[in-house]
Amino acid sequence: MNNNKAKKNNSVYIISLIITALIAVWSILFKDSFIVFSNSVFSFLTEKFGWSYLLSMTIFVGFCIFIAFSKYGKIKLGADDSKPEYNTLSWFAMLFGAGMGVGLVFWGVAEPLSHFIAPVGVEAGTPEAADFAMKTSFMHWGIHPWANYCILGLALAYFQFRKGKPGLISSIFEPLIGEKGVKGPIGKTIDILAIFATVAGVTTSLGLGVLQINNGINYLFGVPETLFIQIVIIIVFSVIYIWSAVGGIEKGIKVVSDVNLYLAFGLMVVAVIVGPNISMINSFVNGLGQYIGNFLSDSLFTNTYGDNGWVNAWRVFYWAWWIAWAPFVGAFIARISKGRTIKEFVLGVVLAPAIGSLIWFAIFGSLGIKLGMDGTLSAEVMSKIVSAPETALFIIMQNYPLGKILSIVSMILVCTFFVTSANSGTFVLSMLSTGGDLNPPNSKKVVWGVVQSLLAIGLLIAGGLKPLQTISIIAAFPFIFIMIFACASLIKALKKEKI
Repeated sequence: MNNNKAKKNNSVYIISLIITALIAVWSILFKDSFIVFSNSVFSFLTEKFGWSYLLSMTIFVGFCIFIAFSKYGKIKLGADDSKPEYNTLSWFAMLFGAGMGVGLVFWGVAEPLSHFIAPVGVEAGTPEAADFAMKTSFMHWGIHPWANYCILGLALAYFQFRKGKPGLISSIFEPLIGEKGVKGPIGKTIDILAIFATVAGVTTSLGLGVLQINNGINYLFGVPETLFIQIVIIIVFSVIYIWSAVGGIEKGIKVVSDVNLYLAFGLMVVAVIVGPNISMINSFVNGLGQYIGNFLSDSLFTNTYGDNGWVNAWRVFYWAWWIAWAPFVGAFIARISKGRTIKEFVLGVVLAPAIGSLIWFAIFGSLGIKLGMDGTLSAEVMSKIVSAPETALFIIMQNYPLGKILSIVSMILVCTFFVTSANSGTFVLSMLSTGGDLNPPNSKKVVWGVVQSLLAIGLLIAGGLKPLQTISIIAAFPFIFIMIFACASLIKALKKEKI
Protein backbone atom coordinates (compact mmCIF):
# COMPACT_ATOMS: atom_id res chain seq x y z
CA MET A 1 0.00 0.00 0.00
CA ASN A 2 1.44 3.38 -0.95
CA ASN A 3 1.73 6.27 1.55
CA ASN A 4 -1.09 8.33 0.02
CA LYS A 5 -3.51 5.42 0.17
CA ALA A 6 -2.48 4.58 3.72
CA LYS A 7 -2.97 8.21 4.72
CA LYS A 8 -6.44 8.28 3.18
CA ASN A 9 -7.39 5.00 4.82
CA ASN A 10 -6.26 6.25 8.22
CA SER A 11 -7.93 9.65 7.87
CA VAL A 12 -11.35 8.11 7.11
CA TYR A 13 -10.85 5.55 9.88
CA ILE A 14 -9.73 8.07 12.50
CA ILE A 15 -12.34 10.71 11.65
CA SER A 16 -15.07 8.05 11.74
CA LEU A 17 -13.93 6.83 15.16
CA ILE A 18 -13.80 10.40 16.51
CA ILE A 19 -17.31 11.22 15.24
CA THR A 20 -18.65 7.95 16.66
CA ALA A 21 -16.99 8.67 20.02
CA LEU A 22 -18.37 12.23 20.16
CA ILE A 23 -21.90 11.06 19.34
CA ALA A 24 -21.56 8.29 21.95
CA VAL A 25 -20.41 10.71 24.66
CA TRP A 26 -23.21 13.13 23.81
CA SER A 27 -25.92 10.47 23.72
CA ILE A 28 -24.78 8.79 26.95
CA LEU A 29 -23.66 11.67 29.18
CA PHE A 30 -25.99 14.39 27.88
CA LYS A 31 -28.95 12.23 26.98
CA ASP A 32 -31.67 14.86 27.39
CA SER A 33 -30.15 17.37 24.96
CA PHE A 34 -29.35 14.53 22.54
CA ILE A 35 -32.98 13.38 22.59
CA VAL A 36 -34.30 16.91 22.07
CA PHE A 37 -31.91 17.53 19.18
CA SER A 38 -32.46 14.19 17.43
CA ASN A 39 -36.25 14.35 17.75
CA SER A 40 -36.50 17.94 16.52
CA VAL A 41 -34.30 17.29 13.48
CA PHE A 42 -36.12 14.07 12.65
CA SER A 43 -39.50 15.82 12.98
CA PHE A 44 -38.28 18.53 10.63
CA LEU A 45 -37.09 15.98 8.05
CA THR A 46 -40.26 13.89 8.15
CA GLU A 47 -42.62 16.86 8.04
CA LYS A 48 -40.77 18.83 5.35
CA PHE A 49 -39.12 16.02 3.38
CA GLY A 50 -41.30 12.95 4.01
CA TRP A 51 -42.29 13.09 0.34
CA SER A 52 -38.61 12.68 -0.66
CA TYR A 53 -38.35 9.34 1.17
CA LEU A 54 -41.55 8.08 -0.48
CA LEU A 55 -40.58 9.26 -3.95
CA SER A 56 -36.95 8.09 -3.82
CA MET A 57 -37.78 4.58 -2.61
CA THR A 58 -40.30 4.23 -5.44
CA ILE A 59 -37.67 5.44 -7.92
CA PHE A 60 -35.25 2.79 -6.62
CA VAL A 61 -37.83 0.06 -7.30
CA GLY A 62 -38.34 1.37 -10.82
CA PHE A 63 -34.60 1.58 -11.47
CA CYS A 64 -34.06 -2.03 -10.36
CA ILE A 65 -36.80 -3.29 -12.69
CA PHE A 66 -35.37 -1.26 -15.57
CA ILE A 67 -31.74 -2.32 -15.09
CA ALA A 68 -32.56 -6.03 -14.64
CA PHE A 69 -34.51 -6.30 -17.88
CA SER A 70 -32.45 -3.87 -19.94
CA LYS A 71 -29.67 -4.85 -22.32
CA TYR A 72 -27.27 -4.39 -19.39
CA GLY A 73 -28.82 -7.30 -17.46
CA LYS A 74 -26.45 -9.87 -18.97
CA ILE A 75 -23.27 -8.01 -17.91
CA LYS A 76 -21.20 -9.90 -15.35
CA LEU A 77 -20.17 -8.34 -12.04
CA GLY A 78 -16.58 -9.22 -12.75
CA ALA A 79 -14.70 -10.47 -15.79
CA ASP A 80 -16.80 -12.11 -18.50
CA ASP A 81 -15.56 -15.56 -17.48
CA SER A 82 -15.91 -15.05 -13.70
CA LYS A 83 -18.01 -17.45 -11.64
CA PRO A 84 -19.91 -16.84 -8.38
CA GLU A 85 -17.80 -17.37 -5.25
CA TYR A 86 -20.68 -18.81 -3.22
CA ASN A 87 -23.48 -21.19 -4.12
CA THR A 88 -26.92 -19.63 -4.50
CA LEU A 89 -28.31 -20.94 -1.20
CA SER A 90 -25.39 -19.61 0.87
CA TRP A 91 -25.48 -16.33 -1.08
CA PHE A 92 -29.17 -15.93 -0.29
CA ALA A 93 -28.60 -16.88 3.36
CA MET A 94 -25.90 -14.25 3.81
CA LEU A 95 -27.74 -11.40 2.09
CA PHE A 96 -30.99 -12.28 3.88
CA GLY A 97 -29.29 -12.38 7.29
CA ALA A 98 -27.50 -9.09 6.70
CA GLY A 99 -30.47 -7.29 5.16
CA MET A 100 -33.26 -8.10 7.59
CA GLY A 101 -31.39 -9.03 10.72
CA VAL A 102 -33.11 -9.44 14.04
CA GLY A 103 -35.89 -7.07 12.93
CA LEU A 104 -37.70 -9.88 11.12
CA VAL A 105 -38.15 -11.88 14.32
CA PHE A 106 -38.69 -8.74 16.40
CA TRP A 107 -41.53 -7.39 14.19
CA GLY A 108 -42.89 -10.59 12.59
CA VAL A 109 -45.70 -10.88 15.12
CA ALA A 110 -45.66 -7.36 16.57
CA GLU A 111 -46.12 -5.22 13.45
CA PRO A 112 -49.19 -6.92 11.94
CA LEU A 113 -50.82 -6.91 15.39
CA SER A 114 -50.00 -3.21 15.84
CA HIS A 115 -51.71 -2.36 12.54
CA PHE A 116 -54.63 -4.66 13.40
CA ILE A 117 -55.12 -2.84 16.72
CA ALA A 118 -54.62 0.67 15.28
CA PRO A 119 -55.35 0.65 11.52
CA VAL A 120 -55.83 3.67 9.25
CA GLY A 121 -59.21 4.28 7.62
CA VAL A 122 -60.95 1.15 8.96
CA GLU A 123 -62.33 -0.05 12.31
CA ALA A 124 -59.81 -1.72 14.64
CA GLY A 125 -60.07 -5.45 15.26
CA THR A 126 -62.14 -6.19 12.15
CA PRO A 127 -61.44 -8.35 9.07
CA GLU A 128 -60.76 -5.08 7.22
CA ALA A 129 -58.18 -4.18 9.88
CA ALA A 130 -56.56 -7.60 9.39
CA ASP A 131 -56.33 -6.97 5.63
CA PHE A 132 -54.81 -3.55 6.28
CA ALA A 133 -52.32 -5.05 8.74
CA MET A 134 -51.05 -7.65 6.30
CA LYS A 135 -50.91 -5.33 3.28
CA THR A 136 -49.03 -2.73 5.28
CA SER A 137 -46.52 -5.22 6.70
CA PHE A 138 -45.92 -6.53 3.17
CA MET A 139 -45.24 -2.98 1.98
CA HIS A 140 -42.75 -2.24 4.76
CA TRP A 141 -40.81 -5.51 4.46
CA GLY A 142 -41.22 -6.34 0.78
CA ILE A 143 -39.65 -5.06 -2.42
CA HIS A 144 -38.87 -1.48 -1.36
CA PRO A 145 -36.16 -2.17 1.24
CA TRP A 146 -34.44 -4.72 -0.98
CA ALA A 147 -34.53 -2.44 -4.03
CA ASN A 148 -32.96 0.20 -1.80
CA TYR A 149 -30.16 -2.21 -0.84
CA CYS A 150 -29.78 -3.25 -4.46
CA ILE A 151 -28.93 0.27 -5.68
CA LEU A 152 -25.69 0.62 -3.69
CA GLY A 153 -24.95 -3.11 -3.76
CA LEU A 154 -25.15 -3.33 -7.55
CA ALA A 155 -23.13 -0.17 -8.15
CA LEU A 156 -20.44 -1.27 -5.66
CA ALA A 157 -20.22 -4.79 -7.10
CA TYR A 158 -19.93 -3.43 -10.65
CA PHE A 159 -17.17 -0.93 -9.87
CA GLN A 160 -15.29 -3.33 -7.55
CA PHE A 161 -15.30 -6.44 -9.69
CA ARG A 162 -15.83 -5.13 -13.21
CA LYS A 163 -13.69 -2.00 -12.98
CA GLY A 164 -11.24 -2.95 -10.23
CA LYS A 165 -12.09 -0.02 -7.95
CA PRO A 166 -11.82 -0.09 -4.13
CA GLY A 167 -14.82 -1.37 -2.19
CA LEU A 168 -15.87 2.11 -1.05
CA ILE A 169 -19.17 3.94 -1.50
CA SER A 170 -17.21 6.87 -2.94
CA SER A 171 -15.80 4.65 -5.76
CA ILE A 172 -19.26 4.55 -7.35
CA PHE A 173 -19.07 8.23 -8.28
CA GLU A 174 -15.89 8.28 -10.35
CA PRO A 175 -17.84 8.59 -13.66
CA LEU A 176 -19.50 11.74 -12.27
CA ILE A 177 -16.79 13.51 -10.24
CA GLY A 178 -13.60 11.88 -11.51
CA GLU A 179 -10.82 10.16 -9.61
CA LYS A 180 -9.73 13.41 -7.93
CA GLY A 181 -13.23 14.00 -6.59
CA VAL A 182 -13.45 10.47 -5.25
CA LYS A 183 -10.14 10.79 -3.42
CA GLY A 184 -10.87 14.33 -2.21
CA PRO A 185 -13.13 15.79 0.51
CA ILE A 186 -16.37 14.78 -1.25
CA GLY A 187 -15.36 11.12 -1.46
CA LYS A 188 -14.12 11.04 2.12
CA THR A 189 -17.31 12.67 3.39
CA ILE A 190 -19.43 10.03 1.64
CA ASP A 191 -17.33 7.21 3.15
CA ILE A 192 -17.46 8.73 6.65
CA LEU A 193 -21.25 9.15 6.42
CA ALA A 194 -21.52 5.52 5.34
CA ILE A 195 -19.42 4.36 8.29
CA PHE A 196 -21.40 6.37 10.83
CA ALA A 197 -24.77 5.25 9.44
CA THR A 198 -23.53 1.64 9.65
CA VAL A 199 -22.26 1.96 13.23
CA ALA A 200 -25.48 3.59 14.42
CA GLY A 201 -27.74 1.19 12.50
CA VAL A 202 -26.02 -1.99 13.66
CA THR A 203 -25.68 -0.73 17.24
CA THR A 204 -29.38 0.02 17.60
CA SER A 205 -30.23 -3.36 16.09
CA LEU A 206 -27.95 -4.98 18.66
CA GLY A 207 -29.79 -3.11 21.37
CA LEU A 208 -33.20 -4.23 20.09
CA GLY A 209 -31.92 -7.79 19.80
CA VAL A 210 -30.63 -7.75 23.36
CA LEU A 211 -34.00 -6.55 24.68
CA GLN A 212 -35.79 -9.39 22.88
CA ILE A 213 -33.24 -12.02 23.95
CA ASN A 214 -33.57 -10.87 27.58
CA ASN A 215 -37.35 -10.91 27.33
CA GLY A 216 -37.21 -14.42 25.81
CA ILE A 217 -34.99 -15.95 28.48
CA ASN A 218 -37.13 -14.22 31.12
CA TYR A 219 -40.25 -15.88 29.69
CA LEU A 220 -38.59 -19.27 29.13
CA PHE A 221 -36.26 -19.61 32.10
CA GLY A 222 -37.21 -16.86 34.55
CA VAL A 223 -33.98 -14.91 34.05
CA PRO A 224 -34.70 -11.34 35.23
CA GLU A 225 -34.89 -8.44 32.76
CA THR A 226 -32.14 -6.24 34.14
CA LEU A 227 -29.43 -4.01 32.78
CA PHE A 228 -26.77 -6.36 34.15
CA ILE A 229 -28.21 -9.33 32.24
CA GLN A 230 -28.42 -7.25 29.06
CA ILE A 231 -24.77 -6.23 29.38
CA VAL A 232 -23.78 -9.89 29.89
CA ILE A 233 -25.75 -10.82 26.74
CA ILE A 234 -23.94 -8.14 24.72
CA ILE A 235 -20.53 -9.29 25.96
CA VAL A 236 -21.23 -12.96 25.18
CA PHE A 237 -22.52 -12.23 21.70
CA SER A 238 -19.77 -9.74 21.01
CA VAL A 239 -17.24 -12.52 21.41
CA ILE A 240 -19.23 -14.68 18.98
CA TYR A 241 -19.79 -12.09 16.26
CA ILE A 242 -16.25 -10.70 16.44
CA TRP A 243 -14.90 -14.25 16.25
CA SER A 244 -17.05 -15.03 13.19
CA ALA A 245 -16.07 -11.74 11.52
CA VAL A 246 -12.39 -12.44 12.16
CA GLY A 247 -12.92 -15.91 10.69
CA GLY A 248 -13.81 -14.21 7.42
CA ILE A 249 -16.74 -14.84 5.10
CA GLU A 250 -16.05 -18.47 4.21
CA LYS A 251 -15.24 -19.83 7.68
CA GLY A 252 -17.27 -17.46 9.86
CA ILE A 253 -20.09 -15.41 8.34
CA LYS A 254 -21.20 -18.02 5.78
CA VAL A 255 -21.47 -20.79 8.38
CA VAL A 256 -23.59 -18.70 10.76
CA SER A 257 -25.79 -17.47 7.89
CA ASP A 258 -26.44 -21.02 6.66
CA VAL A 259 -27.46 -22.14 10.15
CA ASN A 260 -29.66 -19.04 10.43
CA LEU A 261 -31.49 -19.83 7.18
CA TYR A 262 -32.18 -23.46 8.16
CA LEU A 263 -33.50 -22.35 11.56
CA ALA A 264 -35.77 -19.71 10.01
CA PHE A 265 -37.18 -22.21 7.52
CA GLY A 266 -37.69 -24.85 10.21
CA LEU A 267 -39.48 -22.38 12.50
CA MET A 268 -41.82 -21.35 9.67
CA VAL A 269 -42.67 -24.98 8.90
CA VAL A 270 -43.51 -25.79 12.53
CA ALA A 271 -45.52 -22.55 12.90
CA VAL A 272 -47.60 -23.53 9.85
CA ILE A 273 -48.23 -27.01 11.28
CA VAL A 274 -49.39 -25.84 14.74
CA GLY A 275 -50.94 -22.52 13.70
CA PRO A 276 -54.00 -21.49 11.70
CA ASN A 277 -52.50 -22.72 8.43
CA ILE A 278 -55.51 -21.96 6.21
CA SER A 279 -55.60 -18.41 7.58
CA MET A 280 -51.88 -18.13 6.87
CA ILE A 281 -52.33 -19.22 3.24
CA ASN A 282 -55.30 -16.90 2.78
CA SER A 283 -53.41 -14.04 4.42
CA PHE A 284 -50.49 -14.53 2.06
CA VAL A 285 -52.63 -14.77 -1.09
CA ASN A 286 -54.99 -11.92 -0.14
CA GLY A 287 -52.15 -9.77 1.25
CA LEU A 288 -50.11 -10.32 -1.90
CA GLY A 289 -53.06 -9.30 -4.07
CA GLN A 290 -53.67 -6.12 -2.09
CA TYR A 291 -49.95 -5.36 -1.96
CA ILE A 292 -49.55 -5.65 -5.74
CA GLY A 293 -52.90 -4.01 -6.52
CA ASN A 294 -52.18 -0.95 -4.39
CA PHE A 295 -48.43 -0.93 -4.88
CA LEU A 296 -48.02 2.46 -6.56
CA SER A 297 -50.70 4.33 -4.61
CA ASP A 298 -49.43 3.00 -1.25
CA SER A 299 -45.82 3.72 -2.23
CA LEU A 300 -46.62 7.40 -2.72
CA PHE A 301 -49.41 7.77 -0.14
CA THR A 302 -49.36 10.96 1.93
CA ASN A 303 -52.10 13.20 3.33
CA THR A 304 -51.73 16.45 1.45
CA TYR A 305 -54.01 18.44 3.76
CA GLY A 306 -54.61 15.99 6.57
CA ASP A 307 -52.70 14.45 9.46
CA ASN A 308 -49.53 12.66 8.36
CA GLY A 309 -48.77 11.26 11.81
CA TRP A 310 -49.19 7.62 10.81
CA VAL A 311 -47.30 8.02 7.51
CA ASN A 312 -44.35 9.69 9.27
CA ALA A 313 -44.32 7.31 12.23
CA TRP A 314 -44.45 4.15 10.13
CA ARG A 315 -43.75 4.44 6.42
CA VAL A 316 -41.36 7.39 6.34
CA PHE A 317 -39.60 6.03 9.42
CA TYR A 318 -39.17 2.61 7.78
CA TRP A 319 -37.97 4.08 4.48
CA ALA A 320 -35.48 6.26 6.34
CA TRP A 321 -34.32 3.26 8.39
CA TRP A 322 -33.79 1.09 5.30
CA ILE A 323 -31.85 3.92 3.64
CA ALA A 324 -29.73 4.16 6.80
CA TRP A 325 -28.91 0.46 6.39
CA ALA A 326 -28.19 0.72 2.66
CA PRO A 327 -24.43 1.52 2.88
CA PHE A 328 -23.77 -1.44 5.17
CA VAL A 329 -26.03 -4.01 3.52
CA GLY A 330 -25.16 -2.81 0.01
CA ALA A 331 -21.44 -3.08 0.69
CA PHE A 332 -21.80 -6.57 2.16
CA ILE A 333 -24.04 -7.85 -0.64
CA ALA A 334 -21.59 -6.45 -3.21
CA ARG A 335 -18.71 -8.24 -1.48
CA ILE A 336 -20.36 -11.66 -1.83
CA SER A 337 -21.76 -11.22 -5.37
CA LYS A 338 -18.77 -11.41 -7.68
CA GLY A 339 -19.42 -13.40 -10.86
CA ARG A 340 -23.19 -12.95 -11.04
CA THR A 341 -24.92 -11.11 -13.88
CA ILE A 342 -26.71 -7.83 -13.23
CA LYS A 343 -30.08 -9.47 -13.87
CA GLU A 344 -29.26 -12.38 -11.56
CA PHE A 345 -28.07 -9.93 -8.89
CA VAL A 346 -31.20 -7.78 -9.03
CA LEU A 347 -33.66 -10.69 -9.05
CA GLY A 348 -31.71 -12.46 -6.29
CA VAL A 349 -31.38 -9.40 -4.08
CA VAL A 350 -34.82 -7.87 -4.63
CA LEU A 351 -37.31 -10.65 -5.33
CA ALA A 352 -36.04 -13.71 -3.46
CA PRO A 353 -35.65 -12.20 0.04
CA ALA A 354 -38.75 -10.02 -0.42
CA ILE A 355 -40.86 -13.13 -1.08
CA GLY A 356 -39.25 -14.79 1.95
CA SER A 357 -40.17 -11.78 4.10
CA LEU A 358 -43.79 -11.76 2.87
CA ILE A 359 -44.18 -15.47 3.67
CA TRP A 360 -42.68 -14.83 7.12
CA PHE A 361 -45.15 -12.04 7.90
CA ALA A 362 -48.11 -14.00 6.54
CA ILE A 363 -47.23 -16.88 8.88
CA PHE A 364 -46.30 -15.04 12.06
CA GLY A 365 -48.70 -12.16 11.54
CA SER A 366 -51.55 -14.65 11.24
CA LEU A 367 -50.53 -16.29 14.54
CA GLY A 368 -51.25 -13.03 16.32
CA ILE A 369 -54.18 -11.68 14.29
CA LYS A 370 -56.10 -14.96 14.60
CA LEU A 371 -55.94 -14.67 18.41
CA GLY A 372 -57.06 -11.05 18.17
CA MET A 373 -59.99 -11.94 15.90
CA ASP A 374 -61.31 -14.74 18.10
CA GLY A 375 -60.99 -12.71 21.31
CA THR A 376 -58.20 -14.75 22.90
CA LEU A 377 -56.08 -11.63 23.42
CA SER A 378 -57.43 -9.15 25.94
CA ALA A 379 -57.26 -5.40 25.33
CA GLU A 380 -54.61 -5.22 28.06
CA VAL A 381 -52.40 -7.83 26.36
CA MET A 382 -52.74 -6.16 22.96
CA SER A 383 -51.86 -2.81 24.48
CA LYS A 384 -48.75 -4.36 26.03
CA ILE A 385 -47.71 -5.78 22.66
CA VAL A 386 -47.99 -2.34 21.03
CA SER A 387 -46.05 -0.59 23.81
CA ALA A 388 -43.43 -3.35 24.21
CA PRO A 389 -43.12 -5.16 20.83
CA GLU A 390 -40.22 -7.32 22.06
CA THR A 391 -42.79 -9.27 24.13
CA ALA A 392 -45.15 -10.03 21.22
CA LEU A 393 -43.48 -13.17 19.92
CA PHE A 394 -43.45 -14.98 23.26
CA ILE A 395 -46.93 -13.84 24.33
CA ILE A 396 -48.44 -15.18 21.10
CA MET A 397 -46.45 -18.43 21.03
CA GLN A 398 -47.74 -19.54 24.42
CA ASN A 399 -51.25 -19.79 22.97
CA TYR A 400 -50.31 -22.53 20.49
CA PRO A 401 -49.28 -26.21 20.75
CA LEU A 402 -45.52 -26.65 21.13
CA GLY A 403 -45.45 -22.99 22.17
CA LYS A 404 -42.49 -23.53 24.48
CA ILE A 405 -40.48 -25.26 21.74
CA LEU A 406 -41.40 -22.58 19.22
CA SER A 407 -40.30 -19.92 21.69
CA ILE A 408 -36.95 -21.65 22.28
CA VAL A 409 -36.30 -22.00 18.53
CA SER A 410 -37.34 -18.37 18.08
CA MET A 411 -34.89 -17.38 20.78
CA ILE A 412 -32.08 -19.24 19.03
CA LEU A 413 -33.09 -17.57 15.75
CA VAL A 414 -32.99 -14.13 17.38
CA CYS A 415 -29.46 -15.00 18.50
CA THR A 416 -28.30 -16.13 15.04
CA PHE A 417 -29.89 -13.10 13.35
CA PHE A 418 -28.19 -10.99 16.00
CA VAL A 419 -24.82 -12.49 15.06
CA THR A 420 -25.35 -12.34 11.26
CA SER A 421 -26.16 -8.63 11.39
CA ALA A 422 -23.29 -7.79 13.72
CA ASN A 423 -20.58 -9.84 12.01
CA SER A 424 -21.43 -8.61 8.50
CA GLY A 425 -21.65 -5.04 9.86
CA THR A 426 -18.24 -5.43 11.50
CA PHE A 427 -16.78 -6.80 8.27
CA VAL A 428 -18.19 -3.90 6.22
CA LEU A 429 -16.99 -1.27 8.70
CA SER A 430 -13.51 -2.73 8.44
CA MET A 431 -13.70 -2.62 4.63
CA LEU A 432 -14.93 0.97 4.52
CA SER A 433 -12.23 2.15 6.93
CA THR A 434 -9.34 0.45 5.11
CA GLY A 435 -9.75 1.98 1.68
CA GLY A 436 -12.19 -0.69 0.49
CA ASP A 437 -9.96 -3.68 1.20
CA LEU A 438 -12.10 -6.73 0.37
CA ASN A 439 -10.24 -8.72 3.04
CA PRO A 440 -9.67 -6.15 5.78
CA PRO A 441 -7.24 -6.78 8.64
CA ASN A 442 -8.52 -8.55 11.72
CA SER A 443 -7.33 -5.69 13.94
CA LYS A 444 -9.92 -3.39 12.34
CA LYS A 445 -12.65 -6.02 12.76
CA VAL A 446 -11.86 -6.32 16.47
CA VAL A 447 -11.83 -2.53 16.94
CA TRP A 448 -15.18 -1.99 15.21
CA GLY A 449 -16.71 -5.01 16.93
CA VAL A 450 -15.70 -3.65 20.34
CA VAL A 451 -16.83 -0.09 19.44
CA GLN A 452 -20.32 -1.32 18.52
CA SER A 453 -20.59 -3.37 21.72
CA LEU A 454 -19.41 -0.54 23.98
CA LEU A 455 -21.77 1.89 22.29
CA ALA A 456 -24.71 -0.50 22.72
CA ILE A 457 -23.83 -1.00 26.41
CA GLY A 458 -23.46 2.74 26.99
CA LEU A 459 -26.78 3.49 25.35
CA LEU A 460 -28.58 0.76 27.29
CA ILE A 461 -27.18 2.25 30.51
CA ALA A 462 -28.40 5.69 29.42
CA GLY A 463 -31.67 4.30 28.07
CA GLY A 464 -30.96 6.00 24.76
CA LEU A 465 -31.25 3.41 21.98
CA LYS A 466 -34.17 5.18 20.33
CA PRO A 467 -32.36 8.54 19.96
CA LEU A 468 -29.35 6.85 18.33
CA GLN A 469 -31.67 5.12 15.89
CA THR A 470 -33.18 8.53 15.14
CA ILE A 471 -29.79 10.20 14.69
CA SER A 472 -28.62 7.43 12.35
CA ILE A 473 -31.67 8.07 10.18
CA ILE A 474 -30.85 11.78 10.17
CA ALA A 475 -27.26 11.00 9.13
CA ALA A 476 -28.63 8.80 6.35
CA PHE A 477 -30.78 11.58 4.85
CA PRO A 478 -28.00 12.56 2.40
CA PHE A 479 -28.04 8.98 1.10
CA ILE A 480 -31.33 9.68 -0.68
CA PHE A 481 -29.36 11.91 -3.02
CA ILE A 482 -26.19 9.82 -2.93
CA MET A 483 -28.19 6.80 -4.12
CA ILE A 484 -29.95 8.74 -6.88
CA PHE A 485 -26.56 9.92 -8.13
CA ALA A 486 -25.31 6.34 -7.80
CA CYS A 487 -28.00 5.29 -10.31
CA ALA A 488 -26.87 8.02 -12.72
CA SER A 489 -23.20 7.11 -12.29
CA LEU A 490 -23.85 3.41 -12.90
CA ILE A 491 -25.84 4.12 -16.08
CA LYS A 492 -23.06 6.42 -17.34
CA ALA A 493 -20.50 3.66 -16.80
CA LEU A 494 -22.71 0.94 -18.33
CA LYS A 495 -23.18 2.96 -21.51
CA LYS A 496 -19.47 2.44 -22.23
CA GLU A 497 -19.84 -1.34 -22.12
CA LYS A 498 -19.62 -3.13 -25.46
CA ILE A 499 -22.78 -5.22 -25.59
